[in-house]
Amino acid sequence: MDNHKTDKIKIHFNVPAKVGNEMRYIEEVITNKKLSGEGPFNKKCAEFLKRRLNAKKVLMTPSCTHALEMAAILLRLKEGDEVIMPSYTFSSTATSVCIRGARPVFIDIREDTLNMDEALIEKAITPRTKAIFVMHYAGVGCRMDLIMEIARKYNLFVVEDAAQAIDAKIGGRYLGGIGHLGCFSFHETKNCVCGEGGALVINDERFLERAEIIREKGTNREKFFRGEVDKYTWVDIGSSYLLSELCAAYLYAQFENIDKITLRRKEVYTRYNVSLKALEDNGRFRLPILPEDCDTNYHIFFLLLPDEKTRNDLMDYLKSNGILAVFHYLPLHLSLMGTGMGYKKGDLSITEDLSSRVLRLPLYHDLTLEDQEYVISRIKEFFNENKG
Repeated sequence: MDNHKTDKIKIHFNVPAKVGNEMRYIEEVITNKKLSGEGPFNKKCAEFLKRRLNAKKVLMTPSCTHALEMAAILLRLKEGDEVIMPSYTFSSTATSVCIRGARPVFIDIREDTLNMDEALIEKAITPRTKAIFVMHYAGVGCRMDLIMEIARKYNLFVVEDAAQAIDAKIGGRYLGGIGHLGCFSFHETKNCVCGEGGALVINDERFLERAEIIREKGTNREKFFRGEVDKYTWVDIGSSYLLSELCAAYLYAQFENIDKITLRRKEVYTRYNVSLKALEDNGRFRLPILPEDCDTNYHIFFLLLPDEKTRNDLMDYLKSNGILAVFHYLPLHLSLMGTGMGYKKGDLSITEDLSSRVLRLPLYHDLTLEDQEYVISRIKEFFNENKG
């Protein structure tokens, strides 16, 4: 047993990956003196995602938040509209709706995947419902077949918040390429990274032309660049939703190695799963559950502890041993904004319960076998010392 305890972090929760030609491509951008958006690497990134997802079009954005905001504008959300979404998600899923004046309608999550409970969607639909914002937690897909069926039945739009889901599938189809619109993140905590970055995936041709306009500050500048008009002008609302070419260069090098990245994360994920299975069998915690038709991207490996105290005690114990493990979202319906909308404790009991028991373990491309074994051994040590 290692009795040397320290608060100095030796194993971080996340370390951004550098896997190929990142530096060479950044130098190429600098040499070409084209640093702003819509340069060659932006176009390469967009084309890569378009082909992989079989999308109508992909527009690179500065973040997933920006992609979600564009989606809300494209859906013409306005005051009085409602959008169904999980409470167990990042604030951007909700704020993108709120800044258009619409109201997020939070529903509970499933106990197995921690994704929104599809069985609760229809009950939440009202005459004011305009859309369903889906969030694929940990790169595990929601039941998109059922969600799209509900959307068709009630004439609703579906936006996939696929921030965590690059390269993940459900039923053989890539997440982010199934709903009317999909939104990705390439923040440094994600599988493929560029510091800050995102993408809006357009799977419905009705949004193609307006999406370009919104992204270019409300102008038809893209038509001008293609020679379709002899000058461009202000034609709609919009903002500057362009990804820096420097970020796109880093990201394209990641896309070139996406299969390698996913495989490496699978190795880390699988080692946790196998090594900690005995503790799960002894009732110490629950490991992630992957439905049969889900091909995950191994974005997160979490433990679901029996109660909040055990979760916090284990988190503190790991930190005292130099390991940074972290919890995740605080339910949006219990946030200051959520309670201001009238939500209260007890409204979404499963979300409130599970969110208090989740602990995410270090998982990144360059996590060494030695470091991972150290994490695993400290977890086992914690439970051996707390057998009661």
